[in-house]
Amino acid sequence: MSSEIFRAFFMIYIHIPFCKQKCSYCNFHFSTSLNFKDEMLAAMKKEIFLRKDELQDKSLRSLYFGGGTPSLLSPDEIQSLIDEILKYFSFERDIEVTLEANPDDLDKNFLKELSRSPVNRLSIGTQSFFEADLKLMNRAHTAGEAEDSIKRAQDFGFENLSIDLIYGSPTSNLGMWKENLNRAVALEVPHISSYALTVEPKTALENWIAKGKVISPKEEEQNKEFYYLSDFLKDHGFEHYEVSNFARPGFYSRHNASYWKYKEYLGIGPSAHSYNGSDIRSWNVANNARYSKKLSGNLLAKEEEILSMEDQFNEMIMIGLRTIWGVDMESLEQKFNDRILQHFRHEIRQKMDGGLLTIENNHLKIPEKHWFMADGIASDLFMV
Repeated sequence: MSSEIFRAFFMIYIHIPFCKQKCSYCNFHFSTSLNFKDEMLAAMKKEIFLRKDELQDKSLRSLYFGGGTPSLLSPDEIQSLIDEILKYFSFERDIEVTLEANPDDLDKNFLKELSRSPVNRLSIGTQSFFEADLKLMNRAHTAGEAEDSIKRAQDFGFENLSIDLIYGSPTSNLGMWKENLNRAVALEVPHISSYALTVEPKTALENWIAKGKVISPKEEEQNKEFYYLSDFLKDHGFEHYEVSNFARPGFYSRHNASYWKYKEYLGIGPSAHSYNGSDIRSWNVANNARYSKKLSGNLLAKEEEILSMEDQFNEMIMIGLRTIWGVDMESLEQKFNDRILQHFRHEIRQKMDGGLLTIENNHLKIPEKHWFMADGIASDLFMV
């Protein structure tokens, strides 16, 4: 188990709000038009300047380009954002700089240029190695490109790779899922993030299911595929360190693990969220034009809220119970008042008797055999 996540972390997330096309299951914020890309990059650089003093420390251990599809930017444009950050922050020697990328963007020229930048980790949106799945998801890449992009990235020296895989698609079955995992392991990818296909509101997938064009994902099948996923990857040297995340030793996602340990972070770009590590969360407007207009006038396009003690308790429970580290009981006892603690002790009693929760080394955990139900178990403990 990696111990580095317990060190102090200061990190920046940059949301790139552009995609080539809209995936059928996605409800994240992005635009498929690049017409105002230059204005957006200028606005993001302005936001970095205006918010340069929000992090308590100027030394970064993680920088993460997410989206959207950050690989739609050129390596020079990515470098220009990094250069802007370096005006106000420094990078620790072993900083993790992650770029989310789609397979169809990772050609030789892109990777050659990117390998000269500080980017040292790629998170590739593979999703599946089968054409039927990719067609349903409306992905821009082919099954062949999914595999070839991983090999090309390795050829250009990117060893710290993560891929996304989606299970439980109505176009798939357990046999296909096994083949997806076999290919991922054969490609020697050291980190895998894997999610059940979910039907989000206002997506094409929701519309297709409502019209009977596509059958709804079956929870029973997703459950089987989730536990096969966990057993298979652990048998091949992976550690299941969060419900949806698996890594070989030394390859935990530093950035995501920091979220799960309630670390402070700064989010740049439309719809990006920030957190002060305690009781303030903020988020930028999820509208490209409004975001850029605000920043052009030297104004921040963000709102913020002060998290109540109940909100902080609920977040600690939800996030902690999704990980192998669980919820630190000592921190819980120190942070919350008697009313919340009495609620907590009462609510966990029945679930512990039923085997859904356990306490190990003073950390409350969900046994891994029940991780598929983690969100439901956690929500039953919430203060409402």
